[in-house]
Amino acid sequence: MNSAAPLFYADVRYILDLALFVFALVVQGVALVHCVTQKGEAFPAIGTLPKGAWLAILGICLLLTLLFQVSLFGLIGIAAGLVYLLDVRVGLRDISDGRGSW
Repeated sequence: MNSAAPLFYADVRYILDLALFVFALVVQGVALVHCVTQKGEAFPAIGTLPKGAWLAILGICLLLTLLFQVSLFGLIGIAAGLVYLLDVRVGLRDISDGRGSW
């Protein structure tokens, strides 16, 4: 009975790490693809970092997440991706009058 708890803990930890890793990849991947498909002139118009800076931030975060999987870099990448998707993407959509595939 004493050996069952560590095995269960390892399984739960593995599943949570895998779920967090997949979530990080999806959020960062969607943010990076969206950033690549936008016009560079729209970024300064909404008062945010230029497109090149966002591409660098999102690309480096995605690369570090792929290299180190679930770590502090993955959490930072999730935060960067969510800031882009929830703030910058909305501003870009408002500037383009909501016409767009995203």
